[in-house]
Amino acid sequence: MSEHIESEYRDGVHILRMARPEKKNALTQAMYTAMVEALQAAEADDNVRVHVLFGTPGAFSAGNDIADFMAVAQGGSLAEPTRRFLELLPGLTKPLITGADGIAVGIGATIHFHADLTFATPATRFHTPFVDLALVPEAGSSLLLPQMAGHQRAFALLCAGIPFSAEEARDAGIIWKVVDAAELETETLNAAAALAGKPPKALRLARDLLKRTGRDAVAARIDEEVALFGQQLKSPEALAAFQAFMARKK
Repeated sequence: MSEHIESEYRDGVHILRMARPEKKNALTQAMYTAMVEALQAAEADDNVRVHVLFGTPGAFSAGNDIADFMAVAQGGSLAEPTRRFLELLPGLTKPLITGADGIAVGIGATIHFHADLTFATPATRFHTPFVDLALVPEAGSSLLLPQMAGHQRAFALLCAGIPFSAEEARDAGIIWKVVDAAELETETLNAAAALAGKPPKALRLARDLLKRTGRDAVAARIDEEVALFGQQLKSPEALAAFQAFMARKK
């Protein structure tokens, strides 16, 4: 388990936390690996009924660590832990509930498209600046978001890179509920506990009916996105975008 990923079990609920607040929970390869291992272990545990994913106050996640992108742009390859995590999301058999506060960038935004319920605070901003970094959408978002929110909202978020507030995301059907920051964890865990208390087989079957038709299509789209993402990571325009980003941070 990565030092920046915390995993615990509580009355049928698997609680996963990204805990790298000094870097706004930017995801490293070790963090991806830890989340995959934790989710797989919980999926295999019959006592677990629901997954919950949190960030930290003020930052759900800043997305992928830009240093990893730089490494690929300079001759590396898209890391296997990232691919494994993306491929795992649509195949989860137990409900996934997410609780977000503050920045939710890149994968920190698109992961919520796989959630069954997302709670966010008024301070949450969903931002996917893929094109600004000379990249393409990931995590199946190019398929899921138009279905959830329609073409124009999907284009605004994924292509134009326009951030969405929590209220805009809720109105677009991207998240379930906006709650005060002080109530985020309580509301999220109460929803998880309520689901964990339902008949497990009936819940699994009902959820599967909702997701079954699109599951293979989402998996196929993730594969396509990964291929294009990997190609763009090695492009001159991506390297220039990453270098400009790193220069702004200095």
